Amino acid sequence: MKVLTHNDCDSKESHELPQSFPHQAPNGYEYRAIQFKRSVISIWTVYQRGFVYNDHSPSYCIWGFYDTKTGKYHAPINSTKVGDIVDVKSTTPYTAMPLHLNPLQYALYA
Repeated sequence: MKVLTHNDCDSKESHELPQSFPHQAPNGYEYRAIQFKRSVISIWTVYQRGFVYNDHSPSYCIWGFYDTKTGKYHAPINSTKVGDIVDVKSTTPYTAMPLHLNPLQYALYA
């Protein structure tokens, strides 16, 4: 996982979250949308309290990607590679990566 610093994200062009983005940020988090490519926005979760290893600076973690031309969301392979298209309804507030649950896990967690 690539950890972005506050300076990394501030030096890039910020955008508004897409109107179709369904999630509210969890407690202590916020979302930040940053230009990734010409027609792709990367969406990041930002944990404001930080951790000891980064001197309590905000911590950034990739949520996923949004293609502005097609209006589709993509799961991240990592913070620099766009993955497969995902149904935004099957994502969580923490990640666009699909959950692969067996039937029992699905009954308990979904």
